[in-house]
Amino acid sequence: MIAPARSIAFEILLYVTDTDTNAHSDELLRDPQVNALSAQDRALATTLVMGTLRWQLQLDAHIRPLLARPDTKLSPAAETALRLGAFQLLHLDRIPPHAAIGESVELTRRAGEHFATGLVNAVLRKLAKAPKPTAVPSSLAGEFAHPAWLAERWARNYGEPAARAICAFDQQPAPVTIRLAHPEAEASLAAAGIELAPGDFLSAARRVLSGDVARTKAFRDGWIRIQDEGSQLVAELAGQGSRILDACAAPGGKTAILVERNPEAHLTAADINRRRLDSMRRNLSACGDRVRFAVQDAAAMTLEPEYDLILCDVPCSGTGTIARNPEIRFRLAAGDLARHSQRQRRILAAALTGLAPGGRLVYSTCSLEPEENEQVVDAVLAAHPSYERIPISAELAALAVSGRIHAEGAAALAAHALRDGCLRTIPGILNCDGFFAAILTRS
Repeated sequence: MIAPARSIAFEILLYVTDTDTNAHSDELLRDPQVNALSAQDRALATTLVMGTLRWQLQLDAHIRPLLARPDTKLSPAAETALRLGAFQLLHLDRIPPHAAIGESVELTRRAGEHFATGLVNAVLRKLAKAPKPTAVPSSLAGEFAHPAWLAERWARNYGEPAARAICAFDQQPAPVTIRLAHPEAEASLAAAGIELAPGDFLSAARRVLSGDVARTKAFRDGWIRIQDEGSQLVAELAGQGSRILDACAAPGGKTAILVERNPEAHLTAADINRRRLDSMRRNLSACGDRVRFAVQDAAAMTLEPEYDLILCDVPCSGTGTIARNPEIRFRLAAGDLARHSQRQRRILAAALTGLAPGGRLVYSTCSLEPEENEQVVDAVLAAHPSYERIPISAELAALAVSGRIHAEGAAALAAHALRDGCLRTIPGILNCDGFFAAILTRS
Protein backbone atom coordinates (compact mmCIF):
# COMPACT_ATOMS: atom_id res chain seq x y z
CA MET A 1 0.00 0.00 0.00
CA ILE A 2 1.32 3.43 -0.96
CA ALA A 3 1.56 6.01 1.84
CA PRO A 4 -1.07 8.78 1.42
CA ALA A 5 1.58 11.53 1.47
CA ARG A 6 3.58 9.94 -1.38
CA SER A 7 0.44 9.23 -3.38
CA ILE A 8 -0.76 12.83 -3.23
CA ALA A 9 2.77 14.21 -3.78
CA PHE A 10 3.08 12.09 -6.93
CA GLU A 11 -0.28 13.33 -8.25
CA ILE A 12 0.62 16.97 -7.62
CA LEU A 13 4.06 16.65 -9.19
CA LEU A 14 2.60 14.95 -12.24
CA TYR A 15 -0.01 17.68 -12.58
CA VAL A 16 2.49 20.53 -12.13
CA THR A 17 4.92 19.11 -14.71
CA ASP A 18 2.17 18.91 -17.33
CA THR A 19 3.16 21.66 -19.78
CA ASP A 20 -0.51 22.34 -20.60
CA THR A 21 -1.36 23.60 -17.13
CA ASN A 22 -0.44 26.74 -15.19
CA ALA A 23 -1.15 25.11 -11.84
CA HIS A 24 1.13 26.20 -9.00
CA SER A 25 2.38 23.78 -6.38
CA ASP A 26 1.58 26.03 -3.41
CA GLU A 27 -2.08 26.27 -4.50
CA LEU A 28 -2.35 22.51 -5.11
CA LEU A 29 -0.94 21.85 -1.64
CA ARG A 30 -3.93 23.74 -0.19
CA ASP A 31 -6.38 21.43 -1.98
CA PRO A 32 -9.06 19.74 0.20
CA GLN A 33 -7.50 16.29 -0.34
CA VAL A 34 -4.23 17.58 1.14
CA ASN A 35 -6.00 19.31 4.02
CA ALA A 36 -7.75 16.03 4.82
CA LEU A 37 -4.41 14.36 5.60
CA SER A 38 -3.05 14.08 9.11
CA ALA A 39 -0.67 16.86 10.13
CA GLN A 40 2.30 14.48 9.73
CA ASP A 41 1.26 13.29 6.26
CA ARG A 42 0.49 16.81 5.13
CA ALA A 43 3.94 17.97 6.18
CA LEU A 44 5.55 15.04 4.34
CA ALA A 45 3.52 15.65 1.18
CA THR A 46 4.59 19.32 1.22
CA THR A 47 8.24 18.38 1.73
CA LEU A 48 8.13 15.84 -1.11
CA VAL A 49 6.46 18.17 -3.60
CA MET A 50 8.46 21.29 -2.87
CA GLY A 51 11.77 19.50 -2.40
CA THR A 52 11.45 17.51 -5.62
CA LEU A 53 10.64 20.66 -7.60
CA ARG A 54 13.36 22.75 -5.94
CA TRP A 55 16.09 20.20 -6.67
CA GLN A 56 14.73 18.84 -9.96
CA LEU A 57 17.70 19.94 -12.08
CA GLN A 58 20.18 18.26 -9.72
CA LEU A 59 18.00 15.16 -9.43
CA ASP A 60 17.91 14.83 -13.20
CA ALA A 61 21.69 15.18 -13.31
CA HIS A 62 21.97 12.16 -10.96
CA ILE A 63 19.28 10.10 -12.69
CA ARG A 64 20.21 10.48 -16.35
CA PRO A 65 23.69 8.86 -16.22
CA LEU A 66 22.12 5.78 -14.63
CA LEU A 67 19.83 5.14 -17.60
CA ALA A 68 20.99 2.64 -20.23
CA ARG A 69 20.56 5.50 -22.70
CA PRO A 70 20.89 8.84 -20.89
CA ASP A 71 18.98 10.67 -23.64
CA THR A 72 15.97 8.34 -23.37
CA LYS A 73 12.63 10.19 -23.38
CA LEU A 74 10.77 9.01 -20.29
CA SER A 75 7.03 9.08 -19.79
CA PRO A 76 5.85 11.83 -17.39
CA ALA A 77 4.82 9.22 -14.79
CA ALA A 78 8.15 7.35 -14.88
CA GLU A 79 10.16 10.57 -14.78
CA THR A 80 8.10 11.91 -11.86
CA ALA A 81 8.48 8.63 -9.93
CA LEU A 82 12.25 8.69 -10.47
CA ARG A 83 12.56 12.29 -9.30
CA LEU A 84 10.38 11.66 -6.26
CA GLY A 85 12.38 8.58 -5.29
CA ALA A 86 15.72 10.28 -5.94
CA PHE A 87 14.78 13.26 -3.77
CA GLN A 88 14.03 10.95 -0.86
CA LEU A 89 17.25 8.99 -1.32
CA LEU A 90 19.48 12.06 -1.60
CA HIS A 91 17.80 14.56 0.73
CA LEU A 92 15.67 12.75 3.33
CA ASP A 93 17.87 10.59 5.55
CA ARG A 94 14.98 9.54 7.79
CA ILE A 95 13.14 7.74 4.98
CA PRO A 96 14.36 4.14 4.51
CA PRO A 97 15.67 3.49 0.96
CA HIS A 98 13.37 0.49 0.54
CA ALA A 99 10.32 2.70 1.17
CA ALA A 100 11.47 5.37 -1.29
CA ILE A 101 12.25 2.80 -3.99
CA GLY A 102 9.35 0.42 -3.45
CA GLU A 103 6.66 3.07 -3.40
CA SER A 104 8.12 4.88 -6.43
CA VAL A 105 7.85 1.59 -8.33
CA GLU A 106 4.27 1.12 -7.15
CA LEU A 107 3.35 4.67 -8.14
CA THR A 108 4.68 3.97 -11.63
CA ARG A 109 2.62 0.78 -11.83
CA ARG A 110 -0.52 2.49 -10.55
CA ALA A 111 -0.11 5.18 -13.21
CA GLY A 112 -0.44 2.43 -15.83
CA GLU A 113 3.26 2.45 -16.78
CA HIS A 114 3.84 -1.27 -16.09
CA PHE A 115 6.67 -1.50 -18.62
CA ALA A 116 8.60 1.26 -16.77
CA THR A 117 8.53 -0.31 -13.29
CA GLY A 118 11.72 -2.27 -13.91
CA LEU A 119 13.54 0.83 -15.10
CA VAL A 120 12.43 2.87 -12.06
CA ASN A 121 13.45 0.06 -9.70
CA ALA A 122 16.87 -0.44 -11.33
CA VAL A 123 17.80 3.26 -11.50
CA LEU A 124 16.77 4.02 -7.91
CA ARG A 125 18.63 0.94 -6.60
CA LYS A 126 21.78 2.09 -8.38
CA LEU A 127 21.35 5.56 -6.90
CA ALA A 128 20.83 4.13 -3.41
CA LYS A 129 24.05 2.12 -3.64
CA ALA A 130 26.17 4.98 -5.01
CA PRO A 131 28.04 7.26 -2.57
CA LYS A 132 26.13 10.46 -1.88
CA PRO A 133 27.63 13.38 -3.81
CA THR A 134 29.71 15.69 -1.63
CA ALA A 135 31.34 18.01 -4.16
CA VAL A 136 29.68 21.43 -4.52
CA PRO A 137 29.01 22.35 -8.18
CA SER A 138 31.23 25.15 -9.40
CA SER A 139 28.45 27.35 -10.77
CA LEU A 140 25.75 29.20 -8.86
CA ALA A 141 23.09 27.58 -11.06
CA GLY A 142 24.49 24.11 -10.44
CA GLU A 143 24.83 24.58 -6.70
CA PHE A 144 21.24 25.75 -6.25
CA ALA A 145 19.50 23.89 -9.08
CA HIS A 146 18.46 26.97 -11.06
CA PRO A 147 18.53 27.46 -14.84
CA ALA A 148 21.87 29.00 -15.77
CA TRP A 149 20.34 31.88 -17.74
CA LEU A 150 18.27 32.95 -14.73
CA ALA A 151 21.08 32.81 -12.16
CA GLU A 152 23.43 34.63 -14.54
CA ARG A 153 21.01 37.48 -15.22
CA TRP A 154 20.45 37.98 -11.48
CA ALA A 155 24.22 38.19 -11.01
CA ARG A 156 24.39 40.81 -13.79
CA ASN A 157 21.45 42.84 -12.47
CA TYR A 158 22.06 42.64 -8.72
CA GLY A 159 25.63 41.39 -8.23
CA GLU A 160 26.94 37.95 -7.33
CA PRO A 161 26.23 38.14 -3.55
CA ALA A 162 22.58 39.11 -4.10
CA ALA A 163 22.15 36.44 -6.79
CA ARG A 164 23.51 33.84 -4.39
CA ALA A 165 21.13 35.05 -1.67
CA ILE A 166 18.16 34.77 -4.06
CA CYS A 167 19.08 31.26 -5.19
CA ALA A 168 19.68 30.07 -1.62
CA PHE A 169 16.37 31.57 -0.47
CA ASP A 170 14.55 29.77 -3.29
CA GLN A 171 15.80 26.40 -2.03
CA GLN A 172 14.36 26.79 1.48
CA PRO A 173 10.74 26.59 2.67
CA ALA A 174 9.19 30.01 2.15
CA PRO A 175 8.39 31.89 5.36
CA VAL A 176 4.77 31.72 6.50
CA THR A 177 3.54 35.22 7.28
CA ILE A 178 0.07 36.30 8.33
CA ARG A 179 -1.85 39.54 8.39
CA LEU A 180 -3.69 40.31 11.62
CA ALA A 181 -7.19 41.46 10.70
CA HIS A 182 -8.88 41.37 14.13
CA PRO A 183 -7.77 42.74 17.52
CA GLU A 184 -8.19 39.34 19.20
CA ALA A 185 -6.47 37.32 16.46
CA GLU A 186 -3.07 37.08 18.14
CA ALA A 187 -4.50 35.92 21.46
CA SER A 188 -6.67 33.36 19.69
CA LEU A 189 -3.67 31.93 17.84
CA ALA A 190 -1.63 31.76 21.04
CA ALA A 191 -4.44 29.82 22.72
CA ALA A 192 -4.38 27.41 19.76
CA GLY A 193 -0.66 26.75 20.29
CA ILE A 194 0.58 28.84 17.35
CA GLU A 195 3.98 30.43 17.98
CA LEU A 196 4.42 33.83 16.34
CA ALA A 197 7.15 36.42 15.93
CA PRO A 198 6.86 40.06 14.81
CA GLY A 199 6.91 40.77 11.09
CA ASP A 200 10.19 41.92 9.63
CA PHE A 201 8.85 45.39 8.86
CA LEU A 202 5.04 45.68 9.13
CA SER A 203 3.29 46.17 12.46
CA ALA A 204 0.24 44.14 11.33
CA ALA A 205 2.32 41.19 10.10
CA ARG A 206 3.43 38.16 12.09
CA ARG A 207 5.80 35.35 11.16
CA VAL A 208 4.57 31.86 12.02
CA LEU A 209 7.32 29.97 13.83
CA SER A 210 5.35 26.80 14.58
CA GLY A 211 1.84 25.44 14.22
CA ASP A 212 -0.68 25.19 11.40
CA VAL A 213 -2.59 28.47 11.25
CA ALA A 214 -4.83 27.18 8.45
CA ARG A 215 -6.49 24.83 10.96
CA THR A 216 -7.26 27.49 13.57
CA LYS A 217 -10.55 29.16 14.39
CA ALA A 218 -8.93 32.55 13.79
CA PHE A 219 -8.20 31.54 10.20
CA ARG A 220 -11.67 30.07 9.63
CA ASP A 221 -13.31 33.19 11.04
CA GLY A 222 -11.26 35.51 8.81
CA TRP A 223 -9.36 37.08 11.70
CA ILE A 224 -6.06 36.44 9.90
CA ARG A 225 -4.92 36.01 6.31
CA ILE A 226 -1.86 34.13 5.13
CA GLN A 227 0.04 36.64 2.98
CA ASP A 228 3.70 37.27 2.24
CA GLU A 229 5.00 40.39 3.95
CA GLY A 230 6.27 41.88 0.70
CA SER A 231 2.78 41.54 -0.76
CA GLN A 232 1.32 43.25 2.30
CA LEU A 233 3.83 46.07 1.96
CA VAL A 234 2.80 46.82 -1.63
CA ALA A 235 -0.84 47.22 -0.53
CA GLU A 236 0.23 49.42 2.38
CA LEU A 237 2.13 51.67 -0.03
CA ALA A 238 -1.04 52.22 -2.04
CA GLY A 239 -2.37 54.25 0.87
CA GLN A 240 -5.80 55.80 0.96
CA GLY A 241 -8.47 57.03 -1.41
CA SER A 242 -12.22 57.46 -1.76
CA ARG A 243 -12.70 55.88 -5.20
CA ILE A 244 -10.30 52.97 -5.66
CA LEU A 245 -9.60 50.59 -8.53
CA ASP A 246 -7.72 47.31 -8.08
CA ALA A 247 -7.09 46.57 -11.74
CA CYS A 248 -5.69 43.01 -11.46
CA ALA A 249 -7.27 42.05 -8.17
CA ALA A 250 -7.15 38.23 -7.84
CA PRO A 251 -6.37 36.42 -5.59
CA GLY A 252 -7.40 39.35 -3.39
CA GLY A 253 -4.86 39.68 -0.58
CA LYS A 254 -3.94 43.24 -1.53
CA THR A 255 -7.60 44.09 -2.16
CA ALA A 256 -8.42 43.04 1.41
CA ILE A 257 -5.78 45.46 2.76
CA LEU A 258 -7.16 48.28 0.60
CA VAL A 259 -10.61 47.59 2.08
CA GLU A 260 -9.15 47.44 5.59
CA ARG A 261 -7.31 50.75 5.19
CA ASN A 262 -10.16 52.58 3.43
CA PRO A 263 -13.35 51.76 5.35
CA GLU A 264 -15.37 54.58 3.75
CA ALA A 265 -14.16 54.12 0.18
CA HIS A 266 -15.90 52.57 -2.80
CA LEU A 267 -13.63 50.01 -4.41
CA THR A 268 -13.79 48.25 -7.78
CA ALA A 269 -11.98 44.90 -7.94
CA ALA A 270 -11.39 43.84 -11.54
CA ASP A 271 -9.80 40.70 -12.92
CA ILE A 272 -9.82 38.74 -16.16
CA ASN A 273 -10.40 35.41 -14.37
CA ARG A 274 -14.05 34.94 -13.39
CA ARG A 275 -13.39 31.90 -11.18
CA ARG A 276 -10.77 33.70 -9.09
CA LEU A 277 -12.96 36.80 -8.89
CA ASP A 278 -15.88 34.70 -7.63
CA SER A 279 -13.59 33.35 -4.90
CA MET A 280 -12.71 36.94 -3.94
CA ARG A 281 -16.40 37.85 -3.85
CA ARG A 282 -17.02 35.09 -1.31
CA ASN A 283 -14.01 36.08 0.80
CA LEU A 284 -15.01 39.75 0.87
CA SER A 285 -18.76 39.22 1.24
CA ALA A 286 -18.79 41.09 4.56
CA CYS A 287 -17.92 44.30 2.69
CA GLY A 288 -21.38 44.44 1.13
CA ASP A 289 -21.79 46.93 -1.73
CA ARG A 290 -18.59 48.80 -0.85
CA VAL A 291 -16.72 46.49 -3.24
CA ARG A 292 -17.87 46.08 -6.84
CA PHE A 293 -16.48 43.12 -8.79
CA ALA A 294 -15.88 43.29 -12.53
CA VAL A 295 -14.63 40.63 -14.94
CA GLN A 296 -12.34 42.70 -17.13
CA ASP A 297 -9.15 42.45 -19.17
CA ALA A 298 -6.96 45.14 -17.65
CA ALA A 299 -5.07 45.63 -20.91
CA ALA A 300 -8.31 46.56 -22.70
CA MET A 301 -9.89 48.80 -20.03
CA THR A 302 -11.64 51.99 -21.13
CA LEU A 303 -11.76 54.25 -18.09
CA GLU A 304 -12.85 57.73 -17.13
CA PRO A 305 -10.43 59.72 -14.89
CA GLU A 306 -12.49 59.06 -11.75
CA TYR A 307 -10.20 57.12 -9.39
CA ASP A 308 -7.99 58.82 -6.84
CA LEU A 309 -6.21 55.54 -6.08
CA ILE A 310 -5.39 52.68 -8.45
CA LEU A 311 -3.47 49.50 -7.67
CA CYS A 312 -2.02 47.90 -10.78
CA ASP A 313 -0.48 44.62 -9.57
CA VAL A 314 0.08 43.14 -13.00
CA PRO A 315 0.48 39.50 -14.07
CA CYS A 316 4.17 38.72 -14.40
CA SER A 317 6.83 36.01 -14.60
CA GLY A 318 6.74 35.55 -10.81
CA THR A 319 10.50 35.14 -10.44
CA GLY A 320 10.32 36.80 -7.03
CA THR A 321 8.17 33.91 -5.75
CA ILE A 322 10.23 30.87 -6.80
CA ALA A 323 10.68 29.84 -3.15
CA ARG A 324 6.89 29.47 -3.03
CA ASN A 325 6.41 28.28 -6.62
CA PRO A 326 9.60 26.40 -7.56
CA GLU A 327 8.15 25.17 -10.87
CA ILE A 328 8.38 28.71 -12.29
CA ARG A 329 12.07 28.15 -13.04
CA PHE A 330 11.15 25.38 -15.53
CA ARG A 331 8.22 27.11 -17.19
CA LEU A 332 9.91 30.43 -17.88
CA ALA A 333 12.19 31.09 -20.85
CA ALA A 334 14.25 34.23 -21.40
CA GLY A 335 12.14 35.10 -24.44
CA ASP A 336 8.97 35.21 -22.32
CA LEU A 337 10.03 38.42 -20.59
CA ALA A 338 9.50 40.60 -23.68
CA ARG A 339 5.98 39.17 -24.08
CA HIS A 340 5.17 39.86 -20.41
CA SER A 341 6.59 43.37 -20.73
CA GLN A 342 4.42 44.29 -23.71
CA ARG A 343 1.24 43.25 -21.94
CA GLN A 344 2.30 45.01 -18.72
CA ARG A 345 2.83 48.24 -20.66
CA ARG A 346 -0.66 48.00 -22.13
CA ILE A 347 -2.17 47.39 -18.68
CA LEU A 348 -0.33 50.31 -17.07
CA ALA A 349 -1.17 52.69 -19.91
CA ALA A 350 -4.84 51.71 -19.73
CA ALA A 351 -4.94 52.07 -15.94
CA LEU A 352 -3.39 55.54 -16.02
CA THR A 353 -6.34 56.87 -18.02
CA GLY A 354 -8.57 56.17 -15.02
CA LEU A 355 -6.48 58.29 -12.64
CA ALA A 356 -7.99 61.59 -11.52
CA PRO A 357 -5.75 64.68 -11.35
CA GLY A 358 -3.64 64.43 -8.21
CA GLY A 359 -4.47 60.74 -7.86
CA ARG A 360 -1.95 57.95 -7.19
CA LEU A 361 -1.30 54.70 -9.00
CA VAL A 362 0.87 51.89 -7.62
CA TYR A 363 2.40 49.67 -10.29
CA SER A 364 3.74 46.42 -8.87
CA THR A 365 4.94 42.93 -9.79
CA CYS A 366 6.36 39.89 -8.01
CA SER A 367 9.13 39.73 -10.63
CA LEU A 368 12.86 40.38 -10.24
CA GLU A 369 13.30 41.25 -13.91
CA PRO A 370 13.89 44.88 -15.03
CA GLU A 371 11.98 44.25 -18.29
CA GLU A 372 8.80 43.87 -16.22
CA ASN A 373 9.53 46.61 -13.73
CA GLU A 374 11.59 49.77 -14.25
CA GLN A 375 11.56 49.41 -18.01
CA VAL A 376 7.76 49.19 -18.10
CA VAL A 377 7.34 52.28 -15.94
CA ASP A 378 9.94 54.28 -17.88
CA ALA A 379 8.42 53.38 -21.26
CA VAL A 380 4.87 54.26 -20.24
CA LEU A 381 5.88 57.55 -18.58
CA ALA A 382 7.84 58.52 -21.69
CA ALA A 383 4.67 58.06 -23.75
CA HIS A 384 2.44 59.86 -21.20
CA PRO A 385 4.21 63.06 -20.08
CA SER A 386 1.31 64.25 -17.87
CA TYR A 387 2.21 61.58 -15.30
CA GLU A 388 5.26 61.40 -13.04
CA ARG A 389 6.82 59.10 -10.47
CA ILE A 390 6.76 59.75 -6.71
CA PRO A 391 9.83 58.58 -4.74
CA ILE A 392 8.97 55.54 -2.63
CA SER A 393 11.24 56.73 0.20
CA ALA A 394 8.76 59.45 1.19
CA GLU A 395 5.92 56.93 1.31
CA LEU A 396 7.92 54.51 3.46
CA ALA A 397 8.76 57.37 5.82
CA ALA A 398 5.06 58.25 6.12
CA LEU A 399 4.17 54.63 6.90
CA ALA A 400 6.86 54.61 9.58
CA VAL A 401 5.53 57.82 11.15
CA SER A 402 2.00 56.34 11.21
CA GLY A 403 3.31 53.19 12.91
CA ARG A 404 2.30 50.86 10.09
CA ILE A 405 6.01 50.08 9.59
CA HIS A 406 7.99 49.56 12.82
CA ALA A 407 11.36 51.23 13.41
CA GLU A 408 13.51 48.15 12.66
CA GLY A 409 11.55 47.53 9.48
CA ALA A 410 11.91 51.11 8.31
CA ALA A 411 15.68 50.87 8.72
CA ALA A 412 15.87 47.54 6.86
CA LEU A 413 13.75 48.78 3.97
CA ALA A 414 15.73 52.02 3.70
CA ALA A 415 18.97 50.04 3.60
CA HIS A 416 17.93 47.21 1.27
CA ALA A 417 14.70 47.90 -0.61
CA LEU A 418 15.07 51.26 -2.32
CA ARG A 419 16.43 51.51 -5.84
CA ASP A 420 16.09 54.47 -8.21
CA GLY A 421 13.05 55.78 -6.38
CA CYS A 422 11.23 52.43 -6.47
CA LEU A 423 10.67 49.57 -4.04
CA ARG A 424 12.60 46.38 -4.72
CA THR A 425 12.55 43.56 -2.16
CA ILE A 426 15.21 40.93 -2.84
CA PRO A 427 14.49 37.42 -1.48
CA GLY A 428 17.32 36.37 0.80
CA ILE A 429 18.33 39.96 1.44
CA LEU A 430 14.92 40.51 3.01
CA ASN A 431 12.87 37.64 4.42
CA CYS A 432 10.03 37.87 1.91
CA ASP A 433 9.17 37.34 -1.75
CA GLY A 434 10.65 39.59 -4.39
CA PHE A 435 8.41 42.56 -5.21
CA PHE A 436 8.78 45.72 -7.26
CA ALA A 437 6.61 48.81 -6.81
CA ALA A 438 6.55 52.32 -8.23
CA ILE A 439 4.10 55.10 -7.40
CA LEU A 440 2.85 57.36 -10.18
CA THR A 441 0.70 60.46 -10.03
CA ARG A 442 -1.22 62.58 -12.50
CA SER A 443 -0.03 66.17 -12.60
